[in-house]
Amino acid sequence: MTGNERTETDSGGGGRRRSETTRTAILAAARERFAADGYERATIRAIAKDANIDPSMVMRYYGNKEGLFAAAVSVDLKLPDLSRLPRGEVGEALVLHFLHLWEENEVLTALLRVGVTNQAGAERMQDIFREQLLPVARQVCPDPEQSPVRAALSATQLLGLALTRYVLRLPPAVALRVEEVVAWLAPTVQRYLTAPNP
Repeated sequence: MTGNERTETDSGGGGRRRSETTRTAILAAARERFAADGYERATIRAIAKDANIDPSMVMRYYGNKEGLFAAAVSVDLKLPDLSRLPRGEVGEALVLHFLHLWEENEVLTALLRVGVTNQAGAERMQDIFREQLLPVARQVCPDPEQSPVRAALSATQLLGLALTRYVLRLPPAVALRVEEVVAWLAPTVQRYLTAPNP
């Protein structure tokens, strides 16, 4: 039995505290590794080495790389309070906010890559949508019952931009200046969020 295994199987509060310390170390190492290497290149072995534990402990807690990724990637979109803005500016504010997020946060790009290729990533993206984007759409939507649909339509633009610009890196999408992206996308997001029902 290794030292880590002994620590994890100790009974009582001390064992639980050590277990929590181990989980915290794994998640911290995973966040850094996913941000630095991206999902595909990050390995359980490298993450375990960074956390100074045996790789089997990572597998014990999180099952596989997808499970670890879902647990490690906690994304706060820090979305603006749209209710405080003039109604005609909410589309622009949201597009600009997301552009800055994608430009500055490699974890978001990694999450999008995983989200389109496996279930764990997709579920994490769904959680973020439900917990963060949907409440923002409710702030400005003229019909509260339509908030989920309007938030989803807005996400088609915001995630579509991220996929083409930061994941697939289509040259015309990459070449657009931020001001151009905002000029093209903001009116569409504005319409999705605030226009009367079609």
